[in-house]
Amino acid sequence: MMDSKSTKLVLSSPNNTSSNTKQGLLPHIQYEHLAAGVLGGVASSLALHPLDLIKVRFQVDEGKGHAAVLRPQYRGVIDAFRSIVHSEGWKGLYRGVTPNVTGAGLSWGLYFFFYNTTKSWMQEGDSNKNLGPGNHLWIASFAGLATLSLTNPIWVSKTRMCLHYGSPGNVQFLGMWETLSNVYKSEGVRGLYRGYLPGIFGISHGAVQFVTYEEMKTLYNSYRNQPLNTRLTSVEYLTFAALSKMVAAATTYPYQVVRSRLQDQHRQYKGAWDVIRQIWVYEGVTGYYKGLLPNILRVTPACAITFVVYESIITVMTNNKKATL
Repeated sequence: MMDSKSTKLVLSSPNNTSSNTKQGLLPHIQYEHLAAGVLGGVASSLALHPLDLIKVRFQVDEGKGHAAVLRPQYRGVIDAFRSIVHSEGWKGLYRGVTPNVTGAGLSWGLYFFFYNTTKSWMQEGDSNKNLGPGNHLWIASFAGLATLSLTNPIWVSKTRMCLHYGSPGNVQFLGMWETLSNVYKSEGVRGLYRGYLPGIFGISHGAVQFVTYEEMKTLYNSYRNQPLNTRLTSVEYLTFAALSKMVAAATTYPYQVVRSRLQDQHRQYKGAWDVIRQIWVYEGVTGYYKGLLPNILRVTPACAITFVVYESIITVMTNNKKATL
């Protein structure tokens, strides 16, 4: 049994979790999650950008009968690949890759950073503490809003660069920074935040994904009677990441269509509700799911690559930390 003197030593120890909680968020900041997220996002975006470009082009296509803008027509994903290469060259498949890689790297890095810092703070430094789906949902929503607020201009530039049609000589904006500069000059700050409102609704996408991912890991570790912070294999992370992304993509996809159309430089809408109304009137329910196939073909492996790279880097960094202690 501990005497009063020993008890005082434990309570005053700098390693005590209650002491960490009183110090606020600072002791819980983990920059390794930022670095790992950035690398994971960059790797997946570089590998799968052509599918992202095709997805965006499908999303803004209003159909032959009532299209307000003349656009290339594609019969499917394979036909889109062939048509883009034929009319724009192989480089055409990588239009918008700079803001996509930049945006994905920053988004994943910031998301993992905000998510894990907040999670560690709520766990009071105890990584084995189970927060439950409610808290995971709140943390994921906060991380999503913070990330969206910082990266929305990058996604505007990506969408607009992906929607440059024709030969390279006819491109209106040559790069990410020139695109951002032109948008700011012609539309102001408001132009840089086109699609922000549906993006806020889209936070549910990341929230659903992370809650599903966290709960699958928790249930899996509980089933195997091992601590919640046990490092898993790459195959296990790959499986959980792919499944969670598929669930999120299937349940929250329509907001991406609305967001892409608001960011499209070839069309003008009065707002998100105007986009929703026009899609419903002219295209029906299927209009909200345009580009879903290339999206699923892209996001499932992209998320898997991101999470595997992320978890692998975190595992290496965690082991190095333990080795230096």
